[in-house]
Amino acid sequence: MKTTTQLLAVLLLTCSALTMALDLSSAKSQGLVGEQPDGYLGVIHPTPDAVGLAADINAKRRAAYEAIAQKNGATLDQVAALAGQKAIEKTPPGTYIKTPNGQWVKK
Repeated sequence: MKTTTQLLAVLLLTCSALTMALDLSSAKSQGLVGEQPDGYLGVIHPTPDAVGLAADINAKRRAAYEAIAQKNGATLDQVAALAGQKAIEKTPPGTYIKTPNGQWVKK
């Protein structure tokens, strides 16, 4: 599982570096998107740029999670949940995370 954790760290760093009309860091700091326990970005305020950014990043995350799951004999949901936990842990204060009961809160 250590290899999975390392791969997830690289994945999260890679996803953080993606840029579109709106980059992930800016979208998070503006409160447009936030990390969810399921390993995917959630859209808090659905602007076209935020929705597009989340869709792009989530598609890439899913593909990476599938590859990691297959390589490590885990399920997609297991890998995604681990990634969600790690992403929430690394989320800076003042940005949004989704609680397990479905509410958006500032960390």
